[in-house]
Amino acid sequence: MTADTTAVQALCANFPGLTPPVALASRLDALLPCRRLAAGQVLFAQGQAPNACYMVEAGEIEARFAALDGRMSVLEHVRAPRLFGLAAFVTGKPSRYEAAAVADSRVWVIGAPAYRVLMDDWPGFARALMREFAERFEGNLRLLEAARHLSAPERFAVALRQLATERAGPPDAEGWRELKATQAELARLAHLSRQTVNQLLRAGQAEGGLRLRYGRIALRV
Repeated sequence: MTADTTAVQALCANFPGLTPPVALASRLDALLPCRRLAAGQVLFAQGQAPNACYMVEAGEIEARFAALDGRMSVLEHVRAPRLFGLAAFVTGKPSRYEAAAVADSRVWVIGAPAYRVLMDDWPGFARALMREFAERFEGNLRLLEAARHLSAPERFAVALRQLATERAGPPDAEGWRELKATQAELARLAHLSRQTVNQLLRAGQAEGGLRLRYGRIALRV
């Protein structure tokens, strides 16, 4: 997203094939204010009932929750133009996770008036939204299953696929898809040590299935 991108344009980018009625676009943009977050700032806390859901305009939001022993588990990293925070907002219940900015970020705030317009007045939007969140829920279930039952290489593979789904670009002419990711991110998602993740990345590179450069990983489709 660029600084000139409107909230409605971002929604269209997030849900390809959906175009709002002409009269709805300006009405929606007026209902979707933008909020700035500094790196490390918490947008809403675990246990808090947020009064809105959000869409990333720029930067990155980490969704994470604290276990009883105080350790943090990462659910996902959310980048533009994806939405987050819907479940707690819609149900009015405390959020099961906290959302914090990984870097300086901007998010559009989707409060109750905007949510009603999106769901009631934009044909097809509700179905598209439910499909996206169903797919993300399925991805989180795979990560949870991996953390409990799978071996280290299997957990690593699941976490890498999850990150690729969230942020990898289209394949190049040779079938490689590149994504921005760090070893620390993979370690948190896969519930592995950074040393183990480093070993698995190097093994994948040696086998020809991965290409590595600083802060980036390429996977062959």
